[in-house]
Amino acid sequence: MAGIDGFGTQLRRGNGAEPEVFSTIGNSTSISGPGLSRETLDVTAHDSPDAWTEHLGSLKDGGEVSVDVNYDPDKHDVLVADLDDDEPRAYELVFPTSPAVTWEFKAILTGFEPSAPYDDKLSASLTFKVSGKPVLS
Repeated sequence: MAGIDGFGTQLRRGNGAEPEVFSTIGNSTSISGPGLSRETLDVTAHDSPDAWTEHLGSLKDGGEVSVDVNYDPDKHDVLVADLDDDEPRAYELVFPTSPAVTWEFKAILTGFEPSAPYDDKLSASLTFKVSGKPVLS
């Protein structure tokens, strides 16, 4: 298989209602993450076989999700208010496969950086810190 076209991938933001209703964060040009990782515990001892270090799995981290957008203040400035939220918000990352694959996660907006170069379009970079375990469905 040669690969799957990423065009049409969506990052969607929950509204916090019951039931949760999601809206697409529009004009996304690039989405990356969540950057899953895992820590290890060094359990090496003086009697470890053949003097090799030994490790056990420890805490897991959902990492971050980064999104670049064609910045539209009318559409994106609502997200700036999320910087004041102390509680994680629900998000979905929907991949354009058949059937669609969705990663659900809670996250806190930790970065919102608009850019307005004189010779290019308005853009913004958003960074979300994942809280808890992402769910793949």
